[in-house]
Amino acid sequence: MPNQRRQLLGLAAGAIAVPATSRLALAQGDPSRGREGPQAQRNVPERRSAKSELTGLSALLAPEECVVVLIDHQPFQFANLHSHEPTMIVNNVIGLAKFAKAFKVPVILTTVLEARGGKLIQGLQDVFPDQKPIDRTYINTWQDKRVVELVKGTGRRKLILAALWTEMCLAMPAIHALGEGYDVYIVTDASGGVSVEAHDMAVRRMVQAGAVPITWLALSGEWQRDWARESTLADAARILTEHGGGSGVAFAWETQLLGTSKP
Repeated sequence: MPNQRRQLLGLAAGAIAVPATSRLALAQGDPSRGREGPQAQRNVPERRSAKSELTGLSALLAPEECVVVLIDHQPFQFANLHSHEPTMIVNNVIGLAKFAKAFKVPVILTTVLEARGGKLIQGLQDVFPDQKPIDRTYINTWQDKRVVELVKGTGRRKLILAALWTEMCLAMPAIHALGEGYDVYIVTDASGGVSVEAHDMAVRRMVQAGAVPITWLALSGEWQRDWARESTLADAARILTEHGGGSGVAFAWETQLLGTSKP
């Protein structure tokens, strides 16, 4: 049998997908022709590219390509925070802010209706004492042109977001910015919602839209990348001691054993 004829028979058996407008596709959809064609197509595993922008060394975050936006860590939002223990969110978002400052990552602070919802929590404001948070009326931060212009002014496309609440003040700008071509990373343990379900459903929705979930310590590790990076090592050790939980306690104990008073 000639090779050309074999190839045509292979096509007729549904071995290769063809446009739906072709006669072959119409024939496969005809019940009189049997169900072997569509079934065979359904059983063919989806092919994925061997290389993805979400894998490899370049997929890990570097401080020089990131910009951080911290959204609405205010008393009103904390009052109805039930997805996490509030003190953990306070600890984590302050730790995140300190790491960003240490690695010279631009940080944008924003609040919503500050006069009613309260000012930014003091520990977070203390990291950037001279920076006045942008006070908005929009629930969706990405609809406030001042925030968007500040982000654009950095020239950076890796957008790191943390917010209260996850289901509104994090999800809305994350999904919006994704639509404008930004790579969006959501810091899930520096954000929180009105319930565990609300937080979880919002994270799922953002991931489905293309956002990448990450935790604040994981982010700090990607920024540090190498413990021989001495320019940020002292700050990283100090922040870890202050906000790293058990790891911070262990590090403080190590410095005590070594007889040093400072990390």
